[in-house]
Amino acid sequence: MNAMLDRANTDVVLIVDDVPDNISMLHDALDESGYTVLVATDGEAALARASQALPDIVLLDAMMPGIDGFEVAKRLKASPATAHIPIIFMTGLTETEHLVAALDAGGVDYVTKPIKPKEVLARMGVHMQSARLARQARNALDAFGYASITVRPSDGKLMWQTPLARDLLHAYWGTSAPETPAPILAWLRRHLPDAARNIEPPKLTAELGARRLTIRLHQQTGDDDWLIVMREVSDAVIIESMSLAFKLTAREAEVLYWVLKGKINRDIGDILGASAATVKKHLERVFAKLGVETRTAAAAMAMNRIRQLHPQFEG
Repeated sequence: MNAMLDRANTDVVLIVDDVPDNISMLHDALDESGYTVLVATDGEAALARASQALPDIVLLDAMMPGIDGFEVAKRLKASPATAHIPIIFMTGLTETEHLVAALDAGGVDYVTKPIKPKEVLARMGVHMQSARLARQARNALDAFGYASITVRPSDGKLMWQTPLARDLLHAYWGTSAPETPAPILAWLRRHLPDAARNIEPPKLTAELGARRLTIRLHQQTGDDDWLIVMREVSDAVIIESMSLAFKLTAREAEVLYWVLKGKINRDIGDILGASAATVKKHLERVFAKLGVETRTAAAAMAMNRIRQLHPQFEG
């Protein structure tokens, strides 16, 4: 179903209600306002539809037979795939304890029955803007190679993650949500006192062969949720960056990379399967393209550019 939803041009709303008349009235009002509308008439269907379609917002009836709205909300918030979706409760229960229960279950807002479509649209507009900005931020992070996760340190749960983060966590630690990798959780808990005083903790680094993952604490996003941003750097990525930055051939960029790492020509030849004389010829061409005369100058220029492109590179 995801492939069928044009997320670029419309926001997707999931209505969950066991009363057909309520669904019909809301469906028509939302459809006329340009939303793509999905429907579920019970809790089980709501959970399945939400996990499949990942709507931008959920309008959730509080009282339904079977799994009620409170339990649906708790389950949606417990899943990293759906935890970020704002939930507006629709309830005929106006006692304070019921409204508090709706918010405690994960709702961001509520409207009381009988439903007034204009009121629902107004409430949705506020929360849709926040949800849209959050989605755009997550997508932008992934597009620029910055993966992000939200972790709740009190119980160690990974609350949500971007697709890139999911892949990186599986590659480095073999974990999957809602499990937070033990090294990340221990690092987060250890540095929470500093973070609470707005002191940025030191970055955490993990290695996987030639790949390196840098993890940093970004900000608190809730009472007990923390946003963590990760970015991976590998030898191949650095070499490709130098090739593009200095207009070097792939082999010239490899030679420059190992010069940057402090290797002599003989060692570079062993690494690349070439003779020291061949390495020397490549290095002479690198000097000419960079406009320098020494290994030290070439390495310094390369390091300066790499740190601009990859601030987490340690050299």
